[in-house]
Amino acid sequence: MQAVMALFVLALGAWTVEFQEESQLLTLTHAETQVVISGELAFTSGDATWRITEPQDGVHDRLALVDPSGNVQGYLRFTTQGDRLEALVYHRTRQFYEGVLSFKGDVLFPEDSFPCRTQAKTDERVLFLASGTPDSPIFDSLFAREQDLALRFDAPNFRITTLANAPKSARRYLENARYGIETSGRIQQASESVFVVEADCNYFKKRWVPYYAPIDRARCPKPPTGWMSWNVYFDKATAEDNLAEARIGKEKFQPFGLEFWSIESWQGNSDQLPVSKFYNLNLETNENQFPLGMKKLADDIRALGFRPGLWTAPFGTGSDEFYESHKDWFLHDKEGKPIGAWNGKYMIDPSNDEVVERLRKIHDVASHEWGYEFFKIDGMSGSGPGYCAHMYERPDVRAVFKNPDVEAPFERCVRALREGIGNDRVFLACQGHFTGPEAKYADAARTGADIVHPNQPVKWANVLQQAGRTLNQIFVNNIVFYSDPDTLLVRDLTPEEARVTATVVALPGQQTFFGDFLGKLSSEQTRMLQQTLPVVDARPGALYPYFDYLPIWDLKVGRPFGSWDVVAFFNWSDEKQTIGVELAELGLAPGEYVAYEFWTDQFCGTTSTRLSMEIPPRAVRLFTLHPLQANPQFLSSDRHLTQGAVDLVDVQWNESSATLATTFKLVADHRTTTTFRIPADYRFVSATGNDVDVETSITANGEILKVGMTAKDSGDYPIVLLFEKKSTPN
Repeated sequence: MQAVMALFVLALGAWTVEFQEESQLLTLTHAETQVVISGELAFTSGDATWRITEPQDGVHDRLALVDPSGNVQGYLRFTTQGDRLEALVYHRTRQFYEGVLSFKGDVLFPEDSFPCRTQAKTDERVLFLASGTPDSPIFDSLFAREQDLALRFDAPNFRITTLANAPKSARRYLENARYGIETSGRIQQASESVFVVEADCNYFKKRWVPYYAPIDRARCPKPPTGWMSWNVYFDKATAEDNLAEARIGKEKFQPFGLEFWSIESWQGNSDQLPVSKFYNLNLETNENQFPLGMKKLADDIRALGFRPGLWTAPFGTGSDEFYESHKDWFLHDKEGKPIGAWNGKYMIDPSNDEVVERLRKIHDVASHEWGYEFFKIDGMSGSGPGYCAHMYERPDVRAVFKNPDVEAPFERCVRALREGIGNDRVFLACQGHFTGPEAKYADAARTGADIVHPNQPVKWANVLQQAGRTLNQIFVNNIVFYSDPDTLLVRDLTPEEARVTATVVALPGQQTFFGDFLGKLSSEQTRMLQQTLPVVDARPGALYPYFDYLPIWDLKVGRPFGSWDVVAFFNWSDEKQTIGVELAELGLAPGEYVAYEFWTDQFCGTTSTRLSMEIPPRAVRLFTLHPLQANPQFLSSDRHLTQGAVDLVDVQWNESSATLATTFKLVADHRTTTTFRIPADYRFVSATGNDVDVETSITANGEILKVGMTAKDSGDYPIVLLFEKKSTPN
């Protein structure tokens, strides 16, 4: 007869606690979400391992800590408050033995989830970002996008490990587990004697995003990229101007991933600012600038390999004729005078059903008859009273609605816009806020302010504002919608300032649109824009907003073949500064790391404690940090400013053959230069690859190997680097 396994079970509100004494297996199950945490409990005191058992007395809601002599010396108590479960370990009476309670196990969690931080800390200096599956002790939570579910841990020496690609033998308790967790705390320290786990349902919705809905990745699988005319032509672009730029874009940027070509300022009367004079509601086209019509232009753009996009500002009009024909569609003050805004001297009444239907209809025509696939719809939330969301919330404006009791007037409009363009088109809300309905209906949102004002040069103040808006709102990027920090412009800026805006836009994986005269860019400026494409698949590492100019941004890259950090040091000031960070502040494990700087193409040696550099005013330096290896290793690539995150497909070291087998994504006829470190006891021999021209050079006293690669066709290309061990002197 088999012995019955002792099983301790507690039903504590939202959580069920199960403990198997024989295996020391603790399982925590959250009923509503079906999140399961299962792993091995262990308690050690000195060199001795104690047993954790069912209660030995009449108190049935705690486990007992039993010393090697069989005496109960402490307890593990479980309590809940809503979705929060707390495990507290403590001594029995007045005893002062030392001990460590540890837990190591797995978490069964929904798909499309990732480790992150949800608990803000004081005086944070680092913006954490992530791409792929990097692991770091800075992460205290798991987040599932589809469910808007956060699983938060507060435990000593805590670490989450991604197990999605681990073999089954490495998954200790749950065959389909995605994450491993570890924690250990000293019982004699009050701050370490508590283990907390909380299932935070509707994490975003109940805090910042009342219309929470995850990005529809079937419709918009990646952040939009493209070019738009406004920030260089403003109100003067013609159809031929747009097509001339598109021909240059096809040659210089389409091979790198540029997707959309978006037309702005096309409406009747749109060839002369201000925007309030444009004829926004009747689909009238400016015949002088677009004589063949908007459908023909969409077809011409598509023929060049781009997806056509269109700017609209439909919350008002400047057409006196249209206004006179539809007076009851527009807002009037108590004296009967029209209410206007920046995008129309006559502003629409969102409570009027005919107006809402008009919004739907004109976008349906532009989408399904004209053929536009990307819609930048302007005048939405913005940051001031000139935008409709703000206007429609004002009591004095609501009082003059046709139907003052209408519910959610702005949402009515946004929903109609989505219905009009259709569920197979990309919707950029400009400006769109995560606090409003844009989060539910739009695929992307202009979170940045204007990067340039009409007929003015691009200024450093605009770049600063772009960075500030990014820091404030990046925590919803690639979750609720794709953030648009506004156009990436490099003209008028110094090379250092241009590097700043390129890094601000590209490092976090935001929507990336260009807007310069492409044919007037220098080769260096063109290359800089190319180095931002395609957009890296990145997400926020901390799911809460910032309201300060953080000087350090850290993109943690995790790939099946390795992990590294891409760390930006920003000097936002007008004076040079020395900026530095402790490696521990980046959440890096103790050890030696090798650093390489992207913008100056500089090998920075190794460090085990701190990375620092003097940064010029209004400048950025962008480093990779790789754990130092004893064998030759990859350090950097000039293909993209994330230095391998978009173009390094694989890298494997073979000790027996002394080869480093790599695979890189190359762009046709574009030279990519990669950087490798050669340890002192190795010598480089050769680099070989099929259908690719390879050039090599060695710098930094033999420690740095540069490998240049050029292929006739875009694709993945294996490159094998051969080394040999140097002879050991007698």
